[in-house]
Amino acid sequence: MDEKDQITYAADIVSIKEAHRRIGPYIHRTPVLTSGSLDSLAGKQLFFKCECFQKGGAFKIRGATNAVLSLEDDQVAKGVVTHSSGNHAAALSLAAKLRGIPAYIVIPKNAPKCKVDNVKRYGGQIIWSETTVQSREAVASKVQQETGAVLVHPFNDKRIISGQGTISLELLEQIPEIDLIIVPISGGGLISGVTLGAKAIKPSIRIVAAEPKGADDAAQSKAAGRIVTLPHTNTIADGLRAFLGDLTWPVVRDLVDDIITVDDREIVEAMKLCYEILKVAIEPSGAIGLAAVLSNQFRNNAAWKNCNKVGIIISGGNLDLNVLWESFS
Repeated sequence: MDEKDQITYAADIVSIKEAHRRIGPYIHRTPVLTSGSLDSLAGKQLFFKCECFQKGGAFKIRGATNAVLSLEDDQVAKGVVTHSSGNHAAALSLAAKLRGIPAYIVIPKNAPKCKVDNVKRYGGQIIWSETTVQSREAVASKVQQETGAVLVHPFNDKRIISGQGTISLELLEQIPEIDLIIVPISGGGLISGVTLGAKAIKPSIRIVAAEPKGADDAAQSKAAGRIVTLPHTNTIADGLRAFLGDLTWPVVRDLVDDIITVDDREIVEAMKLCYEILKVAIEPSGAIGLAAVLSNQFRNNAAWKNCNKVGIIISGGNLDLNVLWESFS
């Protein structure tokens, strides 16, 4: 038996299918969009799984709902707590609202206004932290001690990973012939779930992560064979600044086939293409998959030469458009 087959990962096809049954009544089955113009640019057939149309505007509602609904009544009586720059914060607030429990949300001071507004809209109780991961974690721990709420980590949680993996079930039902999926990577909850689900359904499928060059800890980790964290990150993709956890790293290490890094200029260009051609406004983190498939790093890699049907996860659409609206006033 291959050594990798002996490793037990944080989720599997059973937990992912259970999550899908559990969250099905509460989430959207998001559409898959295509564009002949973007296919011509990429030299591949592209299939965009649009989690920007998901409840809360991002894929995060899948994992958050699975986590909240998995807890026993006595566990969640005092609510849930998390730390997040935005999309998980809003998702947990909405999932908690569905269950009628409080949600304490630790948010860094530099979080986009549109994501903070979503938390308020769904009834989350905001507690501010400094911008570092260390500050976020410390404040969340303090809130947890004070309230007795259950911590629901943004990505390093088996229930979260299983919930995010439900994207694979839908995508491979919608477009079974896909032979490669490009997934944004940050803390690794999304790509872990998508990878474990997709490779269980279709073992031949390839999974490629897309990461900003200004927050390339996953690429460095993959190269070093161990988790690498960075002293600071610098990218427009605010949703992709976290570092891998001990539950997500083994999946990235063993099962993710490659990591493509792109710069912020490429991300912005991909956002522009999605807006102009797909007619979809998406946040930088959501555009990074298209940026990756259009990059020279992807185009020049012979490993993907015969992967002609490419799924791209558009992870979210919570884009602060105030600058655009102000330009019309």
